[in-house]
Formats: sequence, structure tokens, C-alpha cells
Amino acid sequence: MVSYKELGLVNSREIFKKAIMGRYAVPAFNFNNMEQLQAIVQACVEEGSPVILQVSSGARKYANQTLLRYMAQGAVEYAKELGKNIPIVLHLDHGDTFELCKSCVEYGFSSVMIDGSHHSYNENVELTRKVVEYAHQYDVTVEGELGVLAGIEDDVVAEHHTYTQPEEVEDFVSRTGVDSLAISIGTSHGANKFKPAQCTRDENGMLVPPPLRFDILEEVERRIPGFPIVLHGASSVPQKYVEIINSNGGKLKDAIGIPEEQLRRAAQSSVCKINIDSDGRLAMTAAIRQTLSEHPEWFDPRQYLGPAREQLKALYKHKVVSVLGSAGKA
Repeated sequence: MVSYKELGLVNSREIFKKAIMGRYAVPAFNFNNMEQLQAIVQACVEEGSPVILQVSSGARKYANQTLLRYMAQGAVEYAKELGKNIPIVLHLDHGDTFELCKSCVEYGFSSVMIDGSHHSYNENVELTRKVVEYAHQYDVTVEGELGVLAGIEDDVVAEHHTYTQPEEVEDFVSRTGVDSLAISIGTSHGANKFKPAQCTRDENGMLVPPPLRFDILEEVERRIPGFPIVLHGASSVPQKYVEIINSNGGKLKDAIGIPEEQLRRAAQSSVCKINIDSDGRLAMTAAIRQTLSEHPEWFDPRQYLGPAREQLKALYKHKVVSVLGSAGKA
């Protein structure tokens, strides 16, 4: 058993309170490797933002659970080395079993998500409560989920979208004891969040996705005022990255994301955690494809992963400053 406190990490409780009071959202950036982690820490230290290092079940398998523990500890020490002791959370994204959440707590995670949204409502309540009862023994915070997001993200696959039912949130929160709640208001996992038929076109012919259901968010806020809300599937899928990828051998079709102005609006509400994964993947892949296309003679991974890291850092800084509003809040 390793306590996250020994690694220098924090749980999400206090940073969420501050985010709600300050009307901003804490970035939850997914990572799988060293370059992604370096970019996240550099960006958040330079902009003075708290950050949630988010790891999916697939990423945990990819990176190795023991290495992840030391990578998280290294991130804390790296931030200090860069000049700022920012709050850093290590969070399990979309944990789907009690056993997985328990293992993450034992390996030093300071926050876990139990996603029981694929179960019946009562089964979701029971599973979430079981995780909460275990995690709270070690002061680890827990995120639950109500509603289903469509799309694909690692092991999470859902063909259909189910909006959160506001009338369920009070019962769910009181019966489970969760510390935060992920809701479904129209975001979606992956880079293909919407089909073209679901979108309209603006005056420039660009596809415009359907707006988020802020009416649902507002009703949720009314029923559980001041409670921390989370948005999953909140990548904006910048078209500049899509274009770079496709012009350098990629084949991304109908890649559409959530407009950043809608995320900024959400961040000024009780939404205090916004998950961003696909945008980082796109930025990294765009930089790698472009670099290798321009320098076909290069074969040292540092030659193409270095530019990818810089592109990621620029993306994360933009999100922190212009979308989430968390710059200077560390």
C-alpha cells in the first residue's frame, strides 16, 4: 500500500472547492508516456494552474502501474524544480470495477472514477457506494457518473448517448457519497464526436455541432448547488491538427469536437473538472507526422518526440488560459 501523500500528490476536494468559488475548471489531461507528462507539467507550472493527471485503465496497462507511481512522484518533484509547487492529482479515468479502483488506491492514486453508467441505476449506486466506502478510508476522492457518453475512448465504448436525468442526481449523490459527478449534456468521447448529419454549417461552410444541453446542467446545479460537476469527452478537435495529420498521410474523416466557447461557459458554472484527451493525441500525432514528413532521414525518437512535446505544451497552455480559466489559480 502506497499513500498518495507520500508521493506529494493531493486529492481533488480542495481544488474543486476553489474552482467552483473562482468560476474556473481544473484541467484533467490524460497521459500515457513521458513526453505527455513533461508537456503537462511544464504548461501548468508556467501558467500557475492546478492539474489532474488522468490515467485510463488502458494507459495504466500501457505504462505499467509501478512506473506510473514513480512518474507521478516525478511530476511533483519536476514542478518544484521548475519553480512552482502546483497541486497535482493522480486520477483514474473510467474505472469500471471495484477491483481496479482498489488497486489504484493501493498504488498511490489520489482520486478514482468509478463509471457504473453501463449498469442499471441501482447497480450503479451500489458499485459507486462500495468504491466510495473503500477509497474514503484512505482520503482518496471518488468521481461517479450518471448518463452515458457516446463514442470511443480506450476501453470505453458506447454507441448511443443518454443524457443525465436531473431528477436522479440528489438521490445518487446522497446514497453514494461521491465527491464529484460526471454528467452527460452532449459531449462525447473520441475525435469523431458527431456525425455530419447532426451538425449545421456556418457561413464559411464549416460544420457546427449541436450545442451542449446547458438546461440540464442548470437543473443539476439547482438540485445539488455547489456540488462539483465533471465534463468528459470535452476535446475541441482543432481542425489545424486534423489538416496537418491528413496532409501528411493521415486519414481522419469527420473529426468534430466541442466548441471552446461552450467549454468556457461550462467552466464558469459548477463544472470544475474538464477532461481533455483526444486534443492531446491529435496535437502529438500532427507534430510527429509533420516532422517525419519534413525530415524523412530522421530516426532518433527525440527528433520527432521533442517537437510533439512542444506542440502539446502549447495546446495545454492555451486550454488553461483561454478555455478553462485555471491560469494563476495554483
